[in-house]
Amino acid sequence: MALRELFARNKKAALAGDLFDEVEIPQPGALAAPERDESFYELKHRIHGQLVDEINLTALESLDKEEIAPEINDIVQRLLLREKVVFNEQEKNDLATEILDELKGLGPLEPLLKDPTVSDILCNTYREIFVERFGLLEKTSLRFRDNAHLMNIIDRIVSRVGRRIDESSPMVDARLPDGSRVNAIIPPLAIDGPMLSIRRFAVQPLKAEDLVRNQSLTAEIVQLLEGCVKAKLNVLISGGTGAGKTTLLNILSSFIPDNERIITIEDSAELQLQQPHVVRLETRPASIEGTGMIHQRDLVRNSLRMRPDRIVVGEVRGPEAFDMLQAMNTGHEGSLSTVHANSPRDSLTRLESMILTTGFNLPEQAMRFMISSALDIVVQISRFTDGTRRVKSITEVVGMEGQMVTLQDIFVFDKRGIDERGRVIGRFQPTGIRPKFAEKLELAGIDLPEELFTARD
Repeated sequence: MALRELFARNKKAALAGDLFDEVEIPQPGALAAPERDESFYELKHRIHGQLVDEINLTALESLDKEEIAPEINDIVQRLLLREKVVFNEQEKNDLATEILDELKGLGPLEPLLKDPTVSDILCNTYREIFVERFGLLEKTSLRFRDNAHLMNIIDRIVSRVGRRIDESSPMVDARLPDGSRVNAIIPPLAIDGPMLSIRRFAVQPLKAEDLVRNQSLTAEIVQLLEGCVKAKLNVLISGGTGAGKTTLLNILSSFIPDNERIITIEDSAELQLQQPHVVRLETRPASIEGTGMIHQRDLVRNSLRMRPDRIVVGEVRGPEAFDMLQAMNTGHEGSLSTVHANSPRDSLTRLESMILTTGFNLPEQAMRFMISSALDIVVQISRFTDGTRRVKSITEVVGMEGQMVTLQDIFVFDKRGIDERGRVIGRFQPTGIRPKFAEKLELAGIDLPEELFTARD
């Protein structure tokens, strides 16, 4: 369905006072996986070791999974005969697939990575693997053989992006080839054993229409945000962990015109911009000697010399906040970023604390004036108790009034309660305030209907 059709439908529903959430959330069930005892994992380990002895690992690296699958299947069948183990045909094929995943993939994680409903994969040592589906956590029956097996998979992930993890560097951020975010932490910091967390990205990036369909926001809100991005307003997306900040940032960045040069700056590259002129920058951890680290602040400074039309900072979390705000105030308009915070006011307070980490002893009023003149909009996004993610408010940064930064809500999500199935009930509501940045939109040739900001009963 086209966005204009969704807008028309939502507008009609809003006028009728019928924008209450009706999203059906499938009940999570256990991911299908057979229960295995220790003898199965021992057998799989033995066959895997024998198979590695028989094949040319160097040649294996240059071949696709599909090319080697028949040959791996034949070798596994032969090795099972040697082990004198009785399996039916389906069990033999399953074992061959799992061993192939060990050779060319991420072992027990492969079926989860193929499941489009899984948004997070959480490995608590080798024994337990949890997943998040539809915003809710559930335990799977999958597991690794032992902690050494899990460490091998972690090493495989981080080495692909030129990073390392060991006792001297026991924490690492990395990414999968599809852009999914990976974090691993190992002993001595993780007391019970290695811990692996994967925040998955959709194979097909979500679009604004998808969020409207899921009632994460309305078509009116999309129309407003699209106008703000095209008019080069500076937008900050605020929210908690797993609230959907990066997803929304991807969608807002899709409104940037194709003829503009976009520079993205991230700790671990995960943005999926579709424009033709995108320069992607990523931080670098310290080498084994402890030298050569490149921070986000260094990349923000360098990006200013790269003739950017837009600067997109994946997440601002440290001293780079100062340089980013300075860039917004010195002609680099239309910047986008995210920040961890529970409310628009908290997000501005966090920016103040980040500026202080630069070591500059700036007065509070100077910091707040810098923030208020740089930012135009704060979009607050939240994950609710039923697992749904919604835009909670769109707030304009008006300016300074005395010692305080003045904020005003343009749109809010009016939560009305929880129904008998545990779903959050509410609707998106304009506050009736026409934002001051509406003049900027008009000057940019973006015409928004007056009723977009009209409060409804």
